[in-house]
Amino acid sequence: MYLPSQHASVHDLPDDDEQLRAVLARAVSAAIGRQRPDGNLEDIAAVDDIGDMALGVVSLLCLAWHRGDRQDPELADAVRRGLDFVLTKRVFRTDNPGEPFLHVRDSGLPYARYVLEAGEHPFGDWPSTVWALLHAVNVLEFGRELITVTQWAALADVAAGFWRWLTEASMFNPQQTANQAIGAVVGGLTLGRLLSEKSIVDDAMFLYHSEVRAKRVVDRELRLPVEHGAGHDQNYLPISLTFLARAYQVSGEQCFLDDGDEIARHLETRLSARGFDYGGPRYSEQHCGCEGMLGLRFFSGRIQAELGRYLGDRRVAYFCANTPGLPSGHFAFTTVWFFLDESEWYRTPAETPVHTRYSLRHGKVSVSLTGQLTPYLIDAGDTAVIESVVDHQHGIGPLVSYADGRRTLLTRPLGPVRVRDVVEGGLGAKLVTKAVVSWSQVMLSVQQLYVTDGERLHLIAVLDRAALPEDAELSFLAGLPYATAEGSRQRRIRTVSAPGGSPFDLADPWRSLTTGGTLLADGLALSAAAGLRVENPPDGPAFFNNPRTAGMTQEQLSFWLGDDPRGYGNPDAGWRRVIATNHVLADPIAEMPYGRAVFALCYGPEPVELDVSAEEVVNGVHVRTPFFTAVIGHPAGDVGGEPVLRLTAR
Repeated sequence: MYLPSQHASVHDLPDDDEQLRAVLARAVSAAIGRQRPDGNLEDIAAVDDIGDMALGVVSLLCLAWHRGDRQDPELADAVRRGLDFVLTKRVFRTDNPGEPFLHVRDSGLPYARYVLEAGEHPFGDWPSTVWALLHAVNVLEFGRELITVTQWAALADVAAGFWRWLTEASMFNPQQTANQAIGAVVGGLTLGRLLSEKSIVDDAMFLYHSEVRAKRVVDRELRLPVEHGAGHDQNYLPISLTFLARAYQVSGEQCFLDDGDEIARHLETRLSARGFDYGGPRYSEQHCGCEGMLGLRFFSGRIQAELGRYLGDRRVAYFCANTPGLPSGHFAFTTVWFFLDESEWYRTPAETPVHTRYSLRHGKVSVSLTGQLTPYLIDAGDTAVIESVVDHQHGIGPLVSYADGRRTLLTRPLGPVRVRDVVEGGLGAKLVTKAVVSWSQVMLSVQQLYVTDGERLHLIAVLDRAALPEDAELSFLAGLPYATAEGSRQRRIRTVSAPGGSPFDLADPWRSLTTGGTLLADGLALSAAAGLRVENPPDGPAFFNNPRTAGMTQEQLSFWLGDDPRGYGNPDAGWRRVIATNHVLADPIAEMPYGRAVFALCYGPEPVELDVSAEEVVNGVHVRTPFFTAVIGHPAGDVGGEPVLRLTAR
């Protein structure tokens, strides 16, 4: 099975002027060709997101005229008939039955419906009206020479009514979905400028500060807008970047740049080397296409980060379409802005390791860390390895199995975590030192070193074995091979194998696989310096993978176990209800200092021989591998408490 919409990196899409003209020309011809006698430009295959569709297509036709791509009577006629249809058939002024979030009943103000039938999904009318407002201001601005004076005046009146409905008749941002709120602010800023109404601009800025900025949440030291109860979201954060880029272009206000920079830095931290991402409050594995392009490109240059590696939805890369090749009009405002923007993608030199506090990326390899500096996403060999779950504990790290059956993943820090980044001889490295506590309330230090040459990621873990009971068993939980690149799509990994062995089904309950030290998972070879095995979880809806859940993505399982399977809640809550995933477990190396446990693994495109040794040296542990040597300093650090790491390429 394939992940639904993580395809290929968006910065690899052609975005030169010739390509954009060809794309828009095809979209315009298709739209005019399907226009119905009454002027309707909607996609007949659509069942929702309908209220703003026709107006969105009108805005795309206006874009073609404004750019000079096409200026002919047929297009002008299509625009005017399409706008007449919208003004007469798609502007609603009577309350939608069942709408629970109105401050003012029977206001008579115009709004757009998510679904046309009365009482059907009124909860979606607020974002549909935001979208309709954004289409409207684009038509007013870029279609002024195309539509009639009467139409311009009527649309301006409706747009002002949309703004009043969003901010007066309805509660503002009823879905608690910040990208919609930022979109409304962009609509207000643009409308106020077009109509020379300073009060609208002032209201929009007040709402941005009080309803968006003031309610941000912090993750990995960065402030994020709240999407359905949390801030980490693959789909909506790139869309928010687009709205913030446009808000700045319209207003010149520095706050939009500052807030976009924080979101962009968060994305840079999260995204793997190939642009893979997962987890989040709503669209865990449903990435955006055209909606995020402007924001990703604009802010990639702002923060000098290769955000274009983001794996977007190639089906809707230039414009939103329900029927392939036919623009639906939904999200057309982002197409308009992208086609008129002159930003360029920022690209990182391939030979340069990129460090953030919460990630290391180099070439085709990366590791992403949580706010507690626990690895949860490793990308190597064109394959994503996500965090494992053991007894509700999440992460990639040392696992203690006690004699009484309890298991503890030594990843949760007790106090500050220290980080040391090093670049040496073409290698990028990150050493994370954290204090953790055992079941017997003994504090011990765990050090995990990540080293990459751009093709492979080496992971070395060192901890105090003497602080744990003698009868406790130690292993290293290496993560769950999850998805691999196949052409321009990402395919879920269902089987693994030892080299030369038969496929091992990850969905077979209770089964285990012992390897000779290497595990193959499609494009990934996971090699260990000691024993390496796979243990499958039991059957049941709270385990991943098994016969019930193997056909699901991580997102689908999270919603299945979440508070709101319909899709409005925070699936992170469901993912936290997973009891266990498959476990890939590595043993400690044989040659290591007394009282210490040392683990060594390599994630890469092909198996490697890992002959690794470790010995105690003054103020640390000296680790030798076939690829590098490293002195991992004493957990206490140097005289100032800072971690010590000396790295030498071999």
